[in-house]
Amino acid sequence: MSELTVGDIVAERDFHLTRDSLVRYAGASGDFNPIHYRDDVATSVGLPGVLAHGMLTMGIAAQPVIDWLGDPARVVDYQVRFTRPVLVDATDGALVRVVAKVGAVDEDSARIDLTVTFEDETVLGKAQLRIRA
Repeated sequence: MSELTVGDIVAERDFHLTRDSLVRYAGASGDFNPIHYRDDVATSVGLPGVLAHGMLTMGIAAQPVIDWLGDPARVVDYQVRFTRPVLVDATDGALVRVVAKVGAVDEDSARIDLTVTFEDETVLGKAQLRIRA
């Protein structure tokens, strides 16, 4: 872990989510809650529109770090707090930005802090991966 320095950006990526992305994720996860694909249902329960699945957002947020590592088994812990929903417009979709920065380093592991934003607002708080050497 000596090659890592606190503050280094190790990965960053933009993800474009569409309603098709949500339907595909629903099929893979089994989460067919209609707030993730029907505007009428989402608004009827007080939401501003169709929302991306929280676990989908969490999954895509980790992907740039996993790609940088080259080995998903090096991730030993991953935690987030869901702070804001990602609204996925029927026409334009949603752009989620992920920036991964070294937050702490010790001799056999490091903490990677993620900044995950949608429309310039953080959607995952305290998003952190612990990786091993």
